[in-house]
Amino acid sequence: MVRLADIPEWERTHLLDKVKDLGGFNGRPWVQGPPLSARRVAIVTTSGIHRADDRPFSSGAAATDYRVIPGDTAAGEFVMSHLSVNFDRTGFQQDINVVFPIDRLRELARQRTIAAVADYHYSFMGAAPIRALEAAARGLAGLLKKDRVDAVLLSPV
Repeated sequence: MVRLADIPEWERTHLLDKVKDLGGFNGRPWVQGPPLSARRVAIVTTSGIHRADDRPFSSGAAATDYRVIPGDTAAGEFVMSHLSVNFDRTGFQQDINVVFPIDRLRELARQRTIAAVADYHYSFMGAAPIRALEAAARGLAGLLKKDRVDAVLLSPV
């Protein structure tokens, strides 16, 4: 992943302007959840990964849709259609866990650090304006609730 100091000024300004859209969040959880050892956890990533037989993300920074990733998807079945020129895919190609830490999550479940790994996980492209993702995020929240997920591991890329 590139550092802000290493990218052109125009792109750095663009990325930092996105943070301004986050106003209104106070950082506190909406509800008090169970202890971590009792939580069912899903991954939500903005790496633009999906199964090879799934449709790729559309080109451009306006992709607000997401892909559903079944929990039993093997590492070799993933492709990445993340379009950012600032994104180095080398880590993903060597180890899916760099952007989608499913093996680490499974280890936490085996160690009983968490109760369970969710049946489904979700991937966004990650380049869309934050507020444009709200409708998709609301739909995703319903899917997470249906899957009895009470914690999400966010993997921003």
